[in-house]
Amino acid sequence: MNPFSSGTRLRDMIRAIRASKTAAEERAVVRKECAAIRASISENDPDYRHRNLAKLMFIHMLGYPTHFGQMECLKLIASPGFPEKRIGYLGLMLLLDERQEVLMLVTNSIKQDLNHTNQYIVGLALCALGNICSAEMARDLAPEVERLLQFRDPNIRKKAALCSIRIIKKVPDLAENFVNPVAALLKEKHHGVLITGVQLCSDLCKVSTEALEYFRKKCTDGLVKVLKDVANSPYAPEYDISGITDPFLHIRLLKVLRVLGQGDADASDSMNDILAQVTTKTESNKNAGNAILYECVETIMSIEDNGGLRVLAINILGRFLSNRDNNIRYVALNMLMKAIAVDSQAVQRHRATILECVKDSDPSIRKRALDLVYLLINDSNVKPLTKELTEHLEVSDPEFKGDLTAKICSIVEKFSPEKIWYIDQMLKVLSEAGNYVKDEVWHALIVVITNASDLHGYAVRSLYRAVQTAGEQETLVRAAVWCIGEYGEMLVSNVGRLDIEEHLTVTESDALDVVETSIKSHSCDLITRAMCLIALLKLSSRFPSCSQRINDIIGQYKGSFVLELQQRAIEFNSIIERHQNMRSSLAERMPVLDEATFSGRRAGSVPAAVSTSKGVSVNLPNGAAKPSIAPVADLLDLSLDDAPAPSSSGGEFLQDLLGVNLTPVSLQSDTNQGQRSGTDALLDLLSIGTPPAQNSSSTAQMLSSNIDNKSPLDILDRLSTRSAPSAQVSSTGGNSSMLDLLNGLPSSPPMSEGSGAGHSSVTAFESSSLKLTFNWSKQPGNPQTTLIEGSFTNKSQDVFTDFIFLAAVPKFLQLQLDPASGNTLPASGNGSITQKLRVTNSQHGKKSIVMRIRISYKVNNKDVLEEGQINNFPRDL
Repeated sequence: MNPFSSGTRLRDMIRAIRASKTAAEERAVVRKECAAIRASISENDPDYRHRNLAKLMFIHMLGYPTHFGQMECLKLIASPGFPEKRIGYLGLMLLLDERQEVLMLVTNSIKQDLNHTNQYIVGLALCALGNICSAEMARDLAPEVERLLQFRDPNIRKKAALCSIRIIKKVPDLAENFVNPVAALLKEKHHGVLITGVQLCSDLCKVSTEALEYFRKKCTDGLVKVLKDVANSPYAPEYDISGITDPFLHIRLLKVLRVLGQGDADASDSMNDILAQVTTKTESNKNAGNAILYECVETIMSIEDNGGLRVLAINILGRFLSNRDNNIRYVALNMLMKAIAVDSQAVQRHRATILECVKDSDPSIRKRALDLVYLLINDSNVKPLTKELTEHLEVSDPEFKGDLTAKICSIVEKFSPEKIWYIDQMLKVLSEAGNYVKDEVWHALIVVITNASDLHGYAVRSLYRAVQTAGEQETLVRAAVWCIGEYGEMLVSNVGRLDIEEHLTVTESDALDVVETSIKSHSCDLITRAMCLIALLKLSSRFPSCSQRINDIIGQYKGSFVLELQQRAIEFNSIIERHQNMRSSLAERMPVLDEATFSGRRAGSVPAAVSTSKGVSVNLPNGAAKPSIAPVADLLDLSLDDAPAPSSSGGEFLQDLLGVNLTPVSLQSDTNQGQRSGTDALLDLLSIGTPPAQNSSSTAQMLSSNIDNKSPLDILDRLSTRSAPSAQVSSTGGNSSMLDLLNGLPSSPPMSEGSGAGHSSVTAFESSSLKLTFNWSKQPGNPQTTLIEGSFTNKSQDVFTDFIFLAAVPKFLQLQLDPASGNTLPASGNGSITQKLRVTNSQHGKKSIVMRIRISYKVNNKDVLEEGQINNFPRDL
């Protein structure tokens, strides 16, 4: 006989495949055998059909295509004999899945087998249906499966319950058909049927709220009784595992009780006693007992409130943390993270054990315990817990230091009771693991130090001490160099020395040694070296006696291959040697940094006044929202893609355009206080109440006359805007020039006759079809705030619908809009829409209110958009 004919036995084919020495030989064997099987299929040979299918299943498990044998499965299933059906159903489950269209052909055969008199054939059909049932098959065969839930044989009932789970998952609408049969299954004595019935009950509760309510009312007490019987049952050899009767049934019952008790106080009360009994009686020295205890704890934490039970459950988790098994400790930490939201005080009692887990050798347990400690931190325990974590930082593994430092820094920043403690803790972290700290951390430290004026001396001395012992930590070096550059004279003169400090004697040379050592260290990167150069420039002003030494150190980098260092060195060297009169101004101390702004930027949030990154505040009235584009950029006709990037020397383009946040320092001379700098020409473009600009030549003369007694940085800032006066803005034509620069928008009408500081009404905007009038008033005792009521009048013969008013103001203004009185504007002035505005001017008396507006509405279902600039408010607003 041909060894690879269809008559070859399965074991011979397996032996031939295993004897193949190469993959090519194996493929050759499989190809020959598949060819023989195809020939047998084409001859419709019934004698070897079951053998061929068995071979195909083995070939399928090896990864070769066997789709050509799918119809053989159907033929075997249709055979009358049990052996053929067994192979056919096995092939059906292995070679096909619910996505195969061929599967529809087997539905009738399965239905006949479900009604077969032979219970073993019924079991085969149930097993196959539970594995590959599709939604269509579920609808067709659900009545047969429901009937088999009351079959006389427990094995059939068990398989029918498992098959029902598949059916209700595929077609949740059929869930109501299985509610009553499942309620009967929950009273079974056979553990196999009971456990499948409990699982079916859980799945029914998940897919149907009606089933959940039914089981809560009808079956909760019965399930509690079953759990009590199982927990108190005598020794049963067939169910005993490690001295516990059927722990699998225990766990299934606890899971279904958790589902029934969640959100229902009555059901929770009925199961409290049995849960307490299970937790106290179950032994925890074996895995089976620990599994039951864990599931019982999860059930207690999920059902409605019972303080005593929850304390008991958390104590069990505390015992788990002392277990030698890492898996048990890990699941206990996971559960405690959930429990802390329910009963934080009970979890706090196990704080010491949790801290020990942070020091565990297993990295998974360390990380999970650290996350739990972070959740345990509050204002009362932040100091001792931070001390424990910081001490562990000294001995922790390098791969764990990153997570540990991040958590410590977050804790210190979030719960810091005082700034001196914040500084001390950050210095400890930077000294122990500064190379693992992100830049945002030492940036935040600098911000805190600048805001603590009474701690400047303490901070610079503490950093000086720290960098002496931990100079290899780069972020520590950066913070120390920055503070020495800013507060070097405090370091030398011991200004602001606190009682808790030890006496420290530092000379000017010692302070320079720190910076020089840092800039020459091989471990320091470009940013650190650049910071060192800046610190040296500042120290040259603070330590005049060391000016020559500082100049020599800086001069060493004039030939650096790094362009950034070379440029800084050349510029700083020139300042020290040639521009002595400018050096003190250039080396002035940094202004205090705003903590709130820095924190908001780190969090990625925008202040409550809806201030945008473009420096303009925006309000969207009438409940309108524009999610697709930033409202300010859209309102000002500035495409986000086309907007120029911010320059390093000035503000962003929009800020420059509106004269916002430039904070110009006046360059007025003592003899002529009425003259303005070149930068103020930008402000004049918006007519913010300043006098007319001088021409470019007078501005140049003014810059020249003031160069000796003004800050060089201010002068350079103004030089960047010297082109502004070339616009030749006159006192009478400032508005039109400004609007020409702002895309030529229609100008606002001039102030109505007699309007001014003493009047409270102005025609803010007027077009051929629409008129906007502003009436304003002041609140007593609050001159910065102006209450404005806008009145919109329709001058055309058509009704305006979907009326929306948008407004944008510069950053020194804050605008709040109330909802409009309506969104339909009657024709021919027969009515009006009013809208109230509240404007707060932080530069009251210096700058007047200026506003860009956009009005949109529909006329005969056509969108209309009108825009304008309002800058004719009186100066005293």
